[in-house]
Amino acid sequence: MNSLVRNVSIDREVSSGEFRNAMRRLTGGVSVITAGRGRDISGMTVTSVSSLSVDPPALVVSINREASSWPLVKRYGFFGVNILTSEQTDIAERFTGKSGLKGADRFAGVEWITRVSGVPLLAGALAAIDCEVEDIVERHSHAIVIGRVLDVTVSPRTAALAYWQGQYVAIDRDEDALRLAEVSVPKPHATRKIGR
Repeated sequence: MNSLVRNVSIDREVSSGEFRNAMRRLTGGVSVITAGRGRDISGMTVTSVSSLSVDPPALVVSINREASSWPLVKRYGFFGVNILTSEQTDIAERFTGKSGLKGADRFAGVEWITRVSGVPLLAGALAAIDCEVEDIVERHSHAIVIGRVLDVTVSPRTAALAYWQGQYVAIDRDEDALRLAEVSVPKPHATRKIGR
């Protein structure tokens, strides 16, 4: 018998509220997943995108199977990952569905482009990634979708939108580096000489 394998007994069930509270402590990059073609399109805001492999380029996204985008991902076999900039909080909110907008109405007033798959990609996104569905694993309320990357468009912007503790947070490499330098580099008047 393998000495590394052991049985673990669970004394209680973890509630969805407890789990949700724990996950709020995990900072996640904010993306909008888009799916469909023409007027048969929808999208949703997620923090569940991660890289799977570099060779070949592939990523993973977790999609709620009750989301309006889910049937479109399954039907067409393609989806877009639009990584949002810190200035795109309004787009993140629009695609949560809280405003009541549905389908193609969520895309109004913003510039979208298409690449290989025909899925709408956000023109001003930090990065827009065109993906083909490679595999789907359906478990519980969500599906884990593996996407093979077909095309990537990257913006020169540096400020990303993140979600932490139930709020949107801006992360800017240049600004945050400056702030860190301000507090970590000693000021000239703070130095003192040792000795004579």
